[in-house]
Amino acid sequence: MTNFTRRGFLAGASASAGALVGASAGALIAGQQVASAAEVAAQTAVLKRSEKFHGSHQNGIELELQTFTNFVSLEIHADTDRSAMQRWMKLLTDDIERLTAGEPILADAQPQLALGPARLTVTVGFGPSLFKKLGLEAQQPESLSELPAFKVDALREEFSGGDVLLHVSADDPIVLSHAVRSLISDSLAFASVRWTQQGFSNAQGVVPSGVRQRNLMGQVDGTDNPQFGTDDFKNLVWIDEGPEWIRGGTILVLRRIAMQLNTWDKLGRTDKEQVIGRRLDNGAPLGQKNETDPLDLNAVDERGLKVIPNFAHVRRASPTNPKERFFRRPFNYEVGTAADGTPDVGLLWTAYQKNPAEQYIPVQKRLDDFDLLSKWTSPIGSSVWGIAHGVKKGNVLADDLF
Repeated sequence: MTNFTRRGFLAGASASAGALVGASAGALIAGQQVASAAEVAAQTAVLKRSEKFHGSHQNGIELELQTFTNFVSLEIHADTDRSAMQRWMKLLTDDIERLTAGEPILADAQPQLALGPARLTVTVGFGPSLFKKLGLEAQQPESLSELPAFKVDALREEFSGGDVLLHVSADDPIVLSHAVRSLISDSLAFASVRWTQQGFSNAQGVVPSGVRQRNLMGQVDGTDNPQFGTDDFKNLVWIDEGPEWIRGGTILVLRRIAMQLNTWDKLGRTDKEQVIGRRLDNGAPLGQKNETDPLDLNAVDERGLKVIPNFAHVRRASPTNPKERFFRRPFNYEVGTAADGTPDVGLLWTAYQKNPAEQYIPVQKRLDDFDLLSKWTSPIGSSVWGIAHGVKKGNVLADDLF
């Protein structure tokens, strides 16, 4: 007579059940449907996607927008010298390598929150003020300097300036929060937080890859950007001369632009399109059908009036020479609503380029002179950052700067 044991019976039953589960979409355990391996993989696909950290350029620039972002500006302590900066960058490099792989940092206070990579990227930059503090003026590129004052500016200290920038983005808010906390924690021995600014874009799966998001004014945002991987992108964005640490890097202009949606929302569609110079439904220039159709600034309607008005934003922003272009990677922000229903919303507007003096500033000066859109928008934060080149495996961030 065969001796059946409870353990043997359960083992055999488990094996049989495993075969059945593998052949079906799922199984019931304690009355609950359990997803199959394929279903779990599909459900966690966003979490498992990753962006490589090592390369000629820092990540977080030449790629599709992540859903969530956090810009962190830090000011170095009075006793933080070049040697301390080297230690800090070495620590950050190790942290970023781990976090972008979905792993906790060393001595992580909350390792269980390192759920996965979720396309996490961390981009590190340095403000003009840092070079004076450390006596590194000889290493400061000519293209890295504070912006001039503009008439439209209503800048606030809590959104402007800083010595070191950590720009952290991911497709999951918990992964992002954990990474930001980890990076700040490992930075406090060298610097204090000056400000943080959080933003968002469309969630993954809402719009197809390559389709631009809309800002909170309803506009398609980012039209006429250089395409990834092209010579056009390379020639507009990546620096190939000057100090070694910035070759393969870029200059980032970050502007926090508040939007007055309460009054904007009172305009009709035609008025909004006239202010912008583009159709609201698909972003096409007025008088054209598709978003990527060229601007025709000379077109007139049957009344002899310009199809794109003189005051339209796109006319004022349109390049007057081929150098006046840059790569934009903006995120929306929303941080609350006043008692009267006024939302505190806007855009964390970014422009990546070789030289703002040749690319961004001429465009902004034209907008500063005459742009009807400025009636509903106001820059309240501004900063400029030199983004170091990428990191090869075994090397340290900005090791040739400090």
